[in-house]
Amino acid sequence: MGASRGSGARLLGFLADAQARGVREALRSLDLESLAGRPIIEIFVGLADYICPGAGTVDEGIAREAYIETIIELTSEGLTDLSTFTPDQMQTVFELYATHAIEARICNDIGAKAVTMPTDAQAAHRAEAQLRDFIRGGVSDALTRARAESPELTPERIQSFVDTVYESAFSILQSLGQAEADQ
Repeated sequence: MGASRGSGARLLGFLADAQARGVREALRSLDLESLAGRPIIEIFVGLADYICPGAGTVDEGIAREAYIETIIELTSEGLTDLSTFTPDQMQTVFELYATHAIEARICNDIGAKAVTMPTDAQAAHRAEAQLRDFIRGGVSDALTRARAESPELTPERIQSFVDTVYESAFSILQSLGQAEADQ
């Protein structure tokens, strides 16, 4: 999930920069100042090529799909004003992104027959919904642990933080999956 990790680090880096220096300055540093003052959806769409450069590989496509799904979900989470984001709202955006990235990777594995799903459409839909909730919980737990260890997300710590969250989330998912299989 290299592309997703890199995209997650860029997303979190931008959010931290926007919170520290303001949205206009964070956008200016990316030559996207014209997006300042625009609705959050437009800002995030405008950031797509920065957050998720390239889309030639499956991994890059997964990162971009996760980012698009995150943009779609922003307003349903009540995240509409980037200039007033709190650390918890930043966590929610990253949590949404990481959840979508992990879910897309698992769906890709299903398509590649590395993971199987029920053949009944309703059962598969229920499994998908449970999987999303399960992943979101795992990501949330990993984020909570990582933030408790070091709440300051300096630019130097962001990549390490993102790697830790992904590793922790996958570890939690693996542990819970193994516990389910053992029952």
